Amino acid sequence: MVASPTNEKGPLIESVSTIGELSEKIPRLEGVPTGVEGLDNLFFTTRWENGTAKQVPLGGIPRYAVLQVTGVADTGKSLLVEQFAVERARRGEACVFVTIESPGPFAAMGLRQRAQALGVDFASIEDRLVLIDGASHSVLVSDLPTLFNTLAFAIKTYRAKAVVIDSVTGLYEAREMLARDIVRPLFTFLKKWHQTALLVSQKRSGHEALTAEAAGGYAVGHVLDGSLVLAKQTVTSAQQAKIYGVPIGETVRLFRIDGCRLCGHDTSTHVFEITPTGLVRIGPRLTDLQRRD
Repeated sequence: MVASPTNEKGPLIESVSTIGELSEKIPRLEGVPTGVEGLDNLFFTTRWENGTAKQVPLGGIPRYAVLQVTGVADTGKSLLVEQFAVERARRGEACVFVTIESPGPFAAMGLRQRAQALGVDFASIEDRLVLIDGASHSVLVSDLPTLFNTLAFAIKTYRAKAVVIDSVTGLYEAREMLARDIVRPLFTFLKKWHQTALLVSQKRSGHEALTAEAAGGYAVGHVLDGSLVLAKQTVTSAQQAKIYGVPIGETVRLFRIDGCRLCGHDTSTHVFEITPTGLVRIGPRLTDLQRRD
């Protein structure tokens, strides 16, 4: 006969509710403009008109979404999240930018350059761009409670609506087996504080280019609401050169959305462009280029 455990616990009643009881807490599905040309209309919701389902562009990433931005080096990850931060500040929302790779002054320089490229007066938004310098203060990287307390302070003090972390990979560098144990509480924290967030993660050379796989495996992509995947490839054939419209030997960059659990999204692979001024934008679908060819 198996003895009953002496520490048997009862049900956690507060975790159980009907959807009706949660109705007042269900967030409204709306778009948050990113400042990245071509990206905002790739997310959509569905509306029924005269018995027919119709896709309606969301006009941005879903509010309160926590998304991964992943790719190998030199694919435009930091440029994309910097544009997002500047756009949120331009629209009057404070954005907390957690820099893990570059010390604060250098992260600020990147944000200022992005603002200049977008034609935004940096002086008019700099008080809405809040930096947390994890590159210069290693305890923020090694100790999650300290990071969370610092984030909570910044969000509350500046009434922030958005968070960027560049990069989340730095929180589990050299201990990638712990990626899920770090990303899960971070995701829960950002949801609790009602933040719309972009988390940069780094791919390793052996990872498939256009999947959500990154350092830590698929853990980051599985935990978060979705992934924006950036890739690059070298044009090596005359056929590729004709499709992309660039000479053999040039590098082309690609973009796709690898899942979003909050709303519908475009599933195509697109050309991803970095302009001479350092702005990123989403270009045409590859299928459209092939048809044109």
